Amino acid sequence: MLTVLNKTGRHGLAEVYLGMVRRDPGLLVEFVDACDPALGGRDRKWVVVVSTQLGCPVGCLMCDAGSRYQGNLSAAEIMAQVEQVVAANGRDPNDSLKFKVQFARMGEPALNGEVLRALWALKERWPQVIPCVATVAPAGRDRWFDALLALREYFRDFQLQFSVNSTDDGQRDRLMPYPKMPWQAMARYGRRFYRPGQRKPALNFAVGGDWELDAAALASRFDPRWFAVKLTPLNPTATAAGNGLAAGGPSSLLDRSADELRSRGFDVIVSIGDPGENDIGSNCGQAVWRHRHTGLRAAASPAR
Repeated sequence: MLTVLNKTGRHGLAEVYLGMVRRDPGLLVEFVDACDPALGGRDRKWVVVVSTQLGCPVGCLMCDAGSRYQGNLSAAEIMAQVEQVVAANGRDPNDSLKFKVQFARMGEPALNGEVLRALWALKERWPQVIPCVATVAPAGRDRWFDALLALREYFRDFQLQFSVNSTDDGQRDRLMPYPKMPWQAMARYGRRFYRPGQRKPALNFAVGGDWELDAAALASRFDPRWFAVKLTPLNPTATAAGNGLAAGGPSSLLDRSADELRSRGFDVIVSIGDPGENDIGSNCGQAVWRHRHTGLRAAASPAR
């Protein structure tokens, strides 16, 4: 079902797996095993980031995952990514204080009904798992989002992230060229999703381009009582470079944006990864992109 072709990175930080599914060398996935040694490693927090599709149909201008889209992964193929990481570590995730599975690698989770089945399977296998779904909030998927809302009640915590990237409608559509929920629908859904005492739904912005992040406009659409904001530097990807988007950006830009958002009442998460993650290629779509564009063929080993 899943064959590991290559693994790169550092075990104490992040390891990126490149895998093949259905015994077809043209059908590639990538997934990540990550922990933060500063937080106590996998005993305290263990994160697995999985792909949900073969490529991605959204085609975000900063993401390498959209270069080729070949359909959905099955629930079993999604679960196989987690199982591979767990087997490689030889430890039970139920023993970790926080075991988190992020549906945030290649693919748009809300466009794949098999994600819902994978969530059930995760809950049955590792009851304390914390899922995190990152989505651009595609339009026309109301039934999927309603089902996700029902599912979240069965988990001790469940995190939701909306990829927003710009408060300007035109820029948002240019950066993420796929039909998306209107602002009001996203705000209503996030309010229904939030549970007191758990993390608020996050509005994600990649900071570093010349697109708009207007704190006043954001606060007029999303109530800070129910939503947080997550800021990350724009990652260095081949797609971003090809579209003329400069990676990174001065830290002062992140700090200024965070201050403006906090003044509007938002909780703000500034997420700046370890610089080594860029060398590893742990950004979405990079492992598959590099494999296809360099002709790399590492020795294959079957997933356990």
